[in-house]
Amino acid sequence: VLTHGFTMDEQGRKMSKSLNNSTAPQDVIKQYGADILRLWVASVDYAEDQRIGPEIIKTNVDAYRKLRNTVRWMLGSLAHFKPEDKVSDADMPELERLMLSHLARLDGVVRKGYDEFDFRRIYSALSNFMTTDLSSFYFDVRKDALYCDAPSSVQRRAALTVIDRIFDCVVSWLAPVLVFTCDEAWALRHGEDACVHTVQFPEVPASWRDQDLEAKWAKIMKVRSVVTGALEIERREKRIGSSLESAPVVHIADDALSGAVRDIDMAEICITSDATVERGEGPADAYRLDEVRGVSVVPAMAKGTKCARSWKVLPEVGSDAEYPDVTPRDADALREWAR
Repeated sequence: VLTHGFTMDEQGRKMSKSLNNSTAPQDVIKQYGADILRLWVASVDYAEDQRIGPEIIKTNVDAYRKLRNTVRWMLGSLAHFKPEDKVSDADMPELERLMLSHLARLDGVVRKGYDEFDFRRIYSALSNFMTTDLSSFYFDVRKDALYCDAPSSVQRRAALTVIDRIFDCVVSWLAPVLVFTCDEAWALRHGEDACVHTVQFPEVPASWRDQDLEAKWAKIMKVRSVVTGALEIERREKRIGSSLESAPVVHIADDALSGAVRDIDMAEICITSDATVERGEGPADAYRLDEVRGVSVVPAMAKGTKCARSWKVLPEVGSDAEYPDVTPRDADALREWAR
């Protein structure tokens, strides 16, 4: 690819021997590996002057680690996933359908990006998806189902089905950039003789795209942001340690936001032990965010006993005589595992 600009140092100065401000590619590769350098190339706008230096490389190292850790987490979660565990699209919970919709949207972005040699757009879209949508949200929410639901749980199997699809997509999409990392991850998932560079990008059905569902969840995420903001203050003030110690009351005056969360388990989405949604503005001292009008949150401690398995605080912990230190859900899962 021909560039239209120069490669500068971090201060925007042209590299020269007299300034001793050059960054040699072989030095970067020796210290960090070729994938770090390739990631930097993908992240810059080659139509403008590019900057590179120790701090910029360190930023790319941090970005690389986030991408790699996301892939590694998926590999660990899929270690025992078998083809017969897959769930059909028709049986997918709403959150899983949302993730599939995101995949369908990204498929178009990635393919267009490669067609137009717009690597920066590809890197930006995939980095945001993997660090924000996946690691900071979807995986965090679904850890409870993945770790604590029974093996036969449809929700658990649906999550694994979607993670399997996400893995194949993002690893193959990133493979032209993170050549060695993606090849290793692909071989770990599909067998040591498998090579990601010999396969086509996965076919992503256009039917997965659901713009109405994405619009609905954009509203849900607005409500969630107010809850997480309130919980962060509780954590900072040492009133709670984990979000699972809380059971917030969410007041929603906005009709559109109220309708979006009507059939949603906000405790699950906010990773709390319980959550109550009420209509109205809420008390004057409730927590609010200026950018999310019509939502307020009153923090409250969860009532009950801490489950030894899921760490949720619920009144029903202890109601199962065979497994008195866990919730009935976890007791059923333990019985199934014991068979």
